[in-house]
Order: sequence, then structure tokens, then C-alpha cells
Amino acid sequence: MISARLGHRLDKPLAPLAQHITLTGITPNFLTITGFIVSIAASASFILKTPKMAGILILLSGGFDLLDGVVARTSGKVTAFGAFLDSLLDRYSDAMLFFGIGIYLIDNSFNVFLTALVFTGTFLISYVRARAEGLGLTCNVGLMERPERIILLALGGIFNILLPVLWILLIFTHFTVFQRIYHTWLITRREKDKKDM
Repeated sequence: MISARLGHRLDKPLAPLAQHITLTGITPNFLTITGFIVSIAASASFILKTPKMAGILILLSGGFDLLDGVVARTSGKVTAFGAFLDSLLDRYSDAMLFFGIGIYLIDNSFNVFLTALVFTGTFLISYVRARAEGLGLTCNVGLMERPERIILLALGGIFNILLPVLWILLIFTHFTVFQRIYHTWLITRREKDKKDM
């Protein structure tokens, strides 16, 4: 939802910062990898029972995730491999974060199961989009895209409300999966109807 509404609108206000970063020789892929390393640190913070630090690091990682795209676009360094690497490391970051949360909540088996269910929804959101795009369809709809998930997880850690956040994510990640399934079904149905006419 945030991605759909903002799109590339942050490119202009962040352009001076992006240009400064480019002048230092830092590449978009470097920012992508740095963001991934920070997300590993966030996961480690959950494991070490310091959720507030984890939340701060999640926000920092999200900042790198935002900047890599802005730097790539403003510097004319957008590449297919860069987009591929960004998506791949986003998935790894998600996995690491939920692994850390699962360890943080290890004392309660139900909470670990809840974390696993949320991770499943998170994974399927990305999978459904990738599968639809593999068929040549656009599928970027849904309430709970990655920016929303990152913000909620960060707030959950910083304000020690991780369990309520996980319940919210449980509901809305799976709801988003069904939104994308329905969206893809509608597109394929329209295309079929056009062929049948």
C-alpha cells in the first residue's frame, strides 16, 4: 500500500542525498548488501533479547532498502541484476528477522508457531507476485507489502508490542495473499474472455 501510493515520489526529495552517495563511489548494490547485513544484526538483537535495538536496526535496514533504489534511479544505474539482488536479499532478510523473532519467543511454543505462520504469509506475498509476474502479469496490490511489514516489526520491537504486531501481521499478510490471488484471477479471466470474444 505504501509502495503503491508513494511509488517513486521520494526520488525527488531524496535526490540530493542520493547524488552525494553516488559521488562517494557507493553503489546501489553496496547499499542493498549493507541493508541485508543490518537486518542480520536486527535478527541477532532479537536472539540476544534486545528487541528495542532490533526495532531500531529494522528501521535502519529499511532505510538502506529505500535508498538503494533511489540511488540507482537518480544515478542511472538501474540494472536487472540489481533488481534481482534486491528482491533476493529482501527474502533472506525476512527469513533472518523471523528466525530471530522465533528464537526470541522460544519459551512459548504457540508464539513460535505464530511467528512461523506470519513468515509463511510474508513468503507467499512475494511468491504470488513473482509467480504472476512470471506469467507476464502485474501483481503489486495488497495491504501488507514489505514497507508496512518492516514498519510494524520495527514498532513491535521498539515499543515491546511484538505479539500484537504478529497477530496483525498474521491476519493481513494472509489477507494480502488472497488479494493477490484474486487480482491475478481477475486478470486471467479478463484475458480469457477477450480471447473467447
